[in-house]
Amino acid sequence: MAFNTGLSGLRAAQVDLDVTGNNIANASTVGFKSSRAQFGDLYANGFLSSGSNPVGDGVTVQDIQQQFGQGNISFTDNGLDMAIDGDGFFVLSDGGETRYSRAGEFGIDKDGFVVNNQNMKVQGYQADADGNISGVRGDMQIQTDNLAPRRTTNLLTDVNLDSRESVLEQRIRSWDDLTVDQFADGESITFDVNGQLNEVTFDSTDSVDDIVNKLQSVSGVNASASTSFAVGDMAGADFGSFELYVGDETSPRAIDLDGVSDVDELAAKIRQQSDNSISADVTDGGELVITHNSGESLNVQYDDTGGTPVFDETEQGVVSITTDRSVTDMESSVTAIEDAYVGGDVEPVNAFNPEDQRTYNHATSTTIYDSLGNSHELTQFFVKEPSPGNGVGESQWSVYMEIDGELVGGTDEDPYTATFSESGELKSIRDQNGDVSSLGEIVIDDWVPKDPNGDPNGAEGPPALGPGEEVPSPIPEDGEYGSAFVVDLSDSTQYGAAFGVNDQQQNGYTTGRLSGLDVSDEGVIFARYTNGQSNELGQVALATFQNTDGLSPVGDTAWVETFESGQPVIGKPGTGTLGSIAASSVEESNVDLSEELVNLIIAQRNYQANAKTIETSDAVTQTIINLR
Repeated sequence: MAFNTGLSGLRAAQVDLDVTGNNIANASTVGFKSSRAQFGDLYANGFLSSGSNPVGDGVTVQDIQQQFGQGNISFTDNGLDMAIDGDGFFVLSDGGETRYSRAGEFGIDKDGFVVNNQNMKVQGYQADADGNISGVRGDMQIQTDNLAPRRTTNLLTDVNLDSRESVLEQRIRSWDDLTVDQFADGESITFDVNGQLNEVTFDSTDSVDDIVNKLQSVSGVNASASTSFAVGDMAGADFGSFELYVGDETSPRAIDLDGVSDVDELAAKIRQQSDNSISADVTDGGELVITHNSGESLNVQYDDTGGTPVFDETEQGVVSITTDRSVTDMESSVTAIEDAYVGGDVEPVNAFNPEDQRTYNHATSTTIYDSLGNSHELTQFFVKEPSPGNGVGESQWSVYMEIDGELVGGTDEDPYTATFSESGELKSIRDQNGDVSSLGEIVIDDWVPKDPNGDPNGAEGPPALGPGEEVPSPIPEDGEYGSAFVVDLSDSTQYGAAFGVNDQQQNGYTTGRLSGLDVSDEGVIFARYTNGQSNELGQVALATFQNTDGLSPVGDTAWVETFESGQPVIGKPGTGTLGSIAASSVEESNVDLSEELVNLIIAQRNYQANAKTIETSDAVTQTIINLR
């Protein structure tokens, strides 16, 4: 019996050595879990009793139990390496067979599937084209195709407009210049300047100076007069065979043409021999233009003795009117000019000009994209306007939009009007039709994307809207509304602080190539592209079991489900009892080498001791055999 007892001890010690050696051998195996041999003693028992003084029959190996304690997490240079911090196993598909592992050394195969070193496919939840992760589990696959461009449909602009800014000087000119010979006694012109009516009455005896002075008597109105006469193209004229007289209507002065050989010399002679009020210039086309700078009547006589008829012409002065205030209306009682002025549109002299910084208070630019992924520069201009309440209660700003140097949104004809409350918050935006949006949105639906040469570049253009149809907000990204997009100014303010852009975001981008992969704590795999975008590709799945010790190891640091383990509970990392994911990391083996080396010494000693038991039993048996 001692032989059997010693043999059982030798077998147990050998198993202990094997388990300890296996642990030591896998001390550097990623995701490896150490094992421990568990022993139990043996007794011979009868049906009724085991005796009053039973002697044991040795030892047996009851179980080789794996220790699923957490291993250390170390960082790597592979973006797809993952370590589980907490409970759970990666779910792997090996040709249809499901396996579970803690080893997260993953890569991509030739078909884009996420696999481990044994080409087992990692299981997870795929994402759709918009990055929405579904609940359907399958093989994780990375799309390596270029990221298709996305047109801009919504632009958020959060700016602060400086309330301390003053209204810019806005000089407005009348529809046409006024000729001084059209006025009779009692005729008048009425200016409506910011709601203030100013009437100017004329007499038939008014000189040009009288007319100018009367107009300038209106606050903010400036007037000037000049008289121009185009003699015509004189290139090829014989300057030695004619006479020229220039001056006022009653006494024009003869111009000495001695030495004149071309039209430029003729213009110089006129300037030299006339008073300071008369000038002469030559246009690029060679035409001689004589001007009376004070607006008096100008008489020009031209006598060509070489056969050209005598030319005698008198021109009347023309008055130009400008004002540094906004002229909202202009009426005239002058019958001759009634049709030309009443009801017409005033012409801004220094109207908004994107190329002239003096015509707007603030501006900000951002990049937007068309349906082909071409970038375009959108600039928003803000011009402070006179307050509708004389500075009390509300403030108004005009908003202009320009893309690649071309005004859009109808702002080439009329801007949008943004109204701010007394607390500096945006109340509404009014469009050119008078429609008011309390949401602070501007819809741009007339933009034609163009190339650097100014020609349409083939991208989607303005939407074809039916009767009563409007562009919705937010705009869907299915291409139904062409190049239309919404500018959201709802967060903009008007405080007594410097102009600043607090936030500006748009949802478009150009095409991009895959440049890298990232993994979040929830196991979501993100693709990084060269255009600065990132896209969710999927999320890895983790599994947990009621009895982890019941899993059966099958090699390659993997386990399979057994009856004892129970069925797996599969979910997303960080949910339920499942642990989180550490990206660019792996879980090291949980083998403690110091402990295993001590166990190795103990197993060796146990083996030697059991061998000694067998040796002693052999000696005793030999003694009995030698009895005579």
